[in-house]
Amino acid sequence: MKKFFILSAVLGAILFTSGCSATWEGVKEDSSKAWHSTKQSINEATAE
Repeated sequence: MKKFFILSAVLGAILFTSGCSATWEGVKEDSSKAWHSTKQSINEATAE
């Protein structure tokens, strides 16, 4: 029973960290797109 618990904990940790990694990449990509869009909008607004 103890081995099953340890195996389950290790497997859960692996799945959790892989999911967090993918989520973090998505957050960085979305933030980058938003930042570039904001910079472009500000440049266009101040160019006039």
